[in-house]
Amino acid sequence: MQHLSDHETGPTARSYPISIEHVTKTYGGAPAVSDLSFVAEPGRVTGFLGPNGAGKSTTMKILLGLASPTSGRATIGGVRYDELPDPTGTVGASVESDAFHPGRSGRNHLRILADATGTPLERVDEVLELVDLGAAANRHAGAYSLGMKQRLGLAAALLCDPPVLVLDEPGNGLDPQGIRTLRNLLRSRAAAGNTVFVSSHLLGEVEQLADDVVVVNQGRLVTHGALADLRQSASLVRAASPEALRIALEAAGGIVESGRPDTLVVRGLSLDEIGERAFCAGIALYELSRHTDSLEDRFFAWTGGADDGPQSTTKEEQ
Repeated sequence: MQHLSDHETGPTARSYPISIEHVTKTYGGAPAVSDLSFVAEPGRVTGFLGPNGAGKSTTMKILLGLASPTSGRATIGGVRYDELPDPTGTVGASVESDAFHPGRSGRNHLRILADATGTPLERVDEVLELVDLGAAANRHAGAYSLGMKQRLGLAAALLCDPPVLVLDEPGNGLDPQGIRTLRNLLRSRAAAGNTVFVSSHLLGEVEQLADDVVVVNQGRLVTHGALADLRQSASLVRAASPEALRIALEAAGGIVESGRPDTLVVRGLSLDEIGERAFCAGIALYELSRHTDSLEDRFFAWTGGADDGPQSTTKEEQ
């Protein structure tokens, strides 16, 4: 992808927060989503995380009016999607990678959408170039690779230049350069005051992309907030006698976990307190430094070690 943003500066005239309010959805008496509440704010990228079957897709479908909640309310700018005066001009969504006729070209797929939404046809070529799909625009979309299908879905979401983006796994199938440029595009949309709501299994990418995260598991909210605040800080300690140091630090109220051989991860004590306890116990320290958990570390802690599913290894066609 190149020429990343056609929306680089200036806030939108109106902001559209996404609000999920006590949403519950049951299928056959079994809850897919249970009393879920959170807000995705304008001007920020919100990552939507959870293991497979956690309720992410169901929540997105409810938000977009593709499913009805059993109870609760999902709104965009305080209004349900089907009550928005201009839903397609307000929300750009990509929740399925094959939401097109396989016998149509990518360009014709977008032209049909443009005609249906009253968007000037010139915009079609703009978004094709924006997502670097111009060279393949006249090929049948059914022959596209997974990454190219993702690009076409993103182009459709951007077609009306909406202030809200709702994207399900937009990086799936993209090569590293494509992922990096997608990140820059979404960051620029948020910087312009837009609301960007993205689900993803690519935890490392979300860590670089998101301002906020919403984590769900078994249909329920696990945590929600600024990513920088949710990642716990700890101290990394490498010592001559790690087990003896563990005893001393736990006696002082520290929470201690084993890391690499001869290394401890300590929470609840400052660097000074750790150093003093080691000195009093006569234990030599080889390393004492601040350590911040990765998003992957926190994700597994939040979800009890649940696997978020395999990441795509599809190689995108060039």
